[in-house]
Amino acid sequence: MVAKESNLGLVVIGLLLTILMSSMDNTIVATAMGTIVADLGGLDKFVWVTSAYMVAEMAAMPIFGKLSDMYGRKRFFLFGLILFLIGSILCGTAQSIVQLSIYRAVQGIGGGALMPIAFTIMFDVFPPEKRGKMGGLFGAVFGLSSIFGPLLGAYITDYISWHWIFYINMPLGIAALLLIVFSYRESLVHAKQKIDWWGAFTLVGAIICLMFALELGGNKYAWDSAAIISLFSGFAVLFAGFLFAETKAADPIISFQMFRKRLFAASNIVGFLTGGAFIVATIYIPIFIQGVMGGSATNSGLLLLPMMLGTTVAAQMGGFLSSKMSYRNIMLIFGVIFIGGIFFLTTLTPESTRTTVTLYMIVTGLGIGASFSVLGMSAIHSFDATQRGSASSTMAFLRSLGMTIGITVYGIIQRNGMTSKINDAFASMGGAPQGMTSDDPRAILSEQARASIPGPVLDKITSALSSSIVQTFIWALIPAVLALLFTFMMGKERMALPGKSGKPDHSDAIKTGKPEITLNEK
Repeated sequence: MVAKESNLGLVVIGLLLTILMSSMDNTIVATAMGTIVADLGGLDKFVWVTSAYMVAEMAAMPIFGKLSDMYGRKRFFLFGLILFLIGSILCGTAQSIVQLSIYRAVQGIGGGALMPIAFTIMFDVFPPEKRGKMGGLFGAVFGLSSIFGPLLGAYITDYISWHWIFYINMPLGIAALLLIVFSYRESLVHAKQKIDWWGAFTLVGAIICLMFALELGGNKYAWDSAAIISLFSGFAVLFAGFLFAETKAADPIISFQMFRKRLFAASNIVGFLTGGAFIVATIYIPIFIQGVMGGSATNSGLLLLPMMLGTTVAAQMGGFLSSKMSYRNIMLIFGVIFIGGIFFLTTLTPESTRTTVTLYMIVTGLGIGASFSVLGMSAIHSFDATQRGSASSTMAFLRSLGMTIGITVYGIIQRNGMTSKINDAFASMGGAPQGMTSDDPRAILSEQARASIPGPVLDKITSALSSSIVQTFIWALIPAVLALLFTFMMGKERMALPGKSGKPDHSDAIKTGKPEITLNEK
């Protein structure tokens, strides 16, 4: 069946809305956490609000990806979307931090189905010559959401109510739901496989142990405490069990056979490493502006707009170039730019101007943007329709894992560096000023607090904060450089183009003898 362009456009709009909504959710909530804690209480438990979502989302990604290969994309995509919207409504009505954390887990399970399946549907419905363009568009929306989320979260929290950071998902989600229900219809030809229950159980358990160990270690519990050691031990045991289960399962959730394809393996490693490096810039540039330069929370968010522009342009360029040159060469070009952007950030000082910081952010955005589109396509490139869901979800899973580990590891580096330098500053002054401790360095992010601190003391504190952030950027160069090195392993593959006849090469349809995807015609 030949799809009408109007229907195809409606499907794309629905997919883009879900990507925007789901990928923006975590960053938009992080911005509002201070206000939420002030309203609901539970300062000692607020970390669970973010952790519950991330654990549920990451655990659900590979499971839903596999199920979509087995039983079809549409049913699990819609299930995830509905569950995400139910979780959003519940989050907006939460009366305590514990309630909010539970509801966020519901949201996260739904979110785990949206991102990887949306990208897989895009790859299914478009012929090869259009996948690059659409991959660039999808990647641009993903990059935009990761930067636009904090700004939107700050605005909604300041001028409306923190409840609306969840309710805002409703109009977007309902619109996407209707578009997908009425415009997208896939064939009933799928690969029937056995469900890998042991793999699912051990994977979920391992992720839960790892995430809580990273979130709670060094904060609520010491790294050498019995609780953290037990969590890491549980992760090791369950992950070993997962690896064993995957070697025995007839149809594993994450097939190690897939990693034998060089392009897939290299793409996932590069995605993991760039995710860990990029998250440093998105977190610590606003803190630098607010804490070192004395800007407001809203201004620090606005400063990310140039980075958003760079990310969007690069994502589109990456998608366009994927039909002109190999995935590897595209990632090499933008990988060098990304390393340059991170290196420029290591040169920041308290005397740096807003213009300087803005330029550095643009370069960083240009460097990372292409990865959001190119790596998504390169990870799926080597597989037919029966494995694309698993391939896409594995990429999304590892990129998210890289960001999560990056947040934790670089948070430790920055916090330890800050505490050490502030203690040295206080020692040189004969002791800490009354009411100030090195355990709460972020207090200077408040404009009111800065106004009450004597000038010489504030200079020492801001210098310590600046130095600790720059030190963190220096460490972020390691995964950025490693990502560039692993890019050389990606080979010479590029996006397939139509033959000389001008007709798309629907290789998957040829294999099955049937059209893989159809769209409703009005």
